[in-house]
Amino acid sequence: MEKGQLYQIKTISDFHKLLGAPAPEHPLISVIKIEPFEHVPDGIPGNVVQGFYNISLKKGFKSPVKFKYGQQAYDFDEGVLSFMSPGQISGFDPQKYASPEQSGWLLLFHPDLLWNTPLAKKINQYGFFDYAVNEALFLSDKEEVTLNQIVGNISQEYHNNMDRFSHDIIITQLESLLNYSERFYQRQFMTRRKTNHEILDRLNAELVKYFDDANATQNGLPAVGYLAKQLNVSPDYLSGLLKTLTGLTTQQHIHEKLVEKAKQQLSTTNLSVSEIAYQLGFEHSQSFSKLFKSKTEQSPLAFRKAFN
Repeated sequence: MEKGQLYQIKTISDFHKLLGAPAPEHPLISVIKIEPFEHVPDGIPGNVVQGFYNISLKKGFKSPVKFKYGQQAYDFDEGVLSFMSPGQISGFDPQKYASPEQSGWLLLFHPDLLWNTPLAKKINQYGFFDYAVNEALFLSDKEEVTLNQIVGNISQEYHNNMDRFSHDIIITQLESLLNYSERFYQRQFMTRRKTNHEILDRLNAELVKYFDDANATQNGLPAVGYLAKQLNVSPDYLSGLLKTLTGLTTQQHIHEKLVEKAKQQLSTTNLSVSEIAYQLGFEHSQSFSKLFKSKTEQSPLAFRKAFN
């Protein structure tokens, strides 16, 4: 395969082969302990897309650059937990999992494992599967112990003689791991409160700039993806962070700031409602009026009249 091409890893068995690990004992789920393997192949000269979920806990991975978020270094050097869902593209080098300095585990499970279970629908609600690499979860020692126990239970269950209870038990353990991960992410949002509030301040500054520079007139309403890119974070991470700090998603936060701007213009200018709507990025003034009323329980004209 030429450098830059996309490499498909469709099955968990294929992943085991590429890593040089023994064949999986279950076709739809596997826990791989990160350790030096025999006959590890060379790195893949390109990016890969996997056909399964991949949750990894990595320890001891040396890097010339310490993980940082904004201007703040992460306070946990060990227990870096990351998440990937099927279809995501990433770099993959089997050699980096084969060094004596590295440890941890990989939990791989295929979407078919979740078929006909409540988790099949719920798993899409865990936004951390779409977080960027620099938004990984950095675990405390106690958090790491908790997740290690759950992963150990999953491994033990599929290594035992499978019976009619095994599948339900594995699904329950998987959901528990995901719920704990969500809890620990909330902790991470809180413990990095200073950095996260800086992101919130930058978001508000970006919104002010967007409206003041007439970007809304030219490009329409500010999109979540655009703002996340300006802040160098993933859209889902930004929404998760804001939900913790403000109780609002990014879209809801945009709407709040948009209504604030509308109130300012309604109370300090003679612009018509249609002109204000256009300046704020709305194609139709009716859409603006509907949003404004949903947030204030007043129409734009009623607000202007009451204010004056």
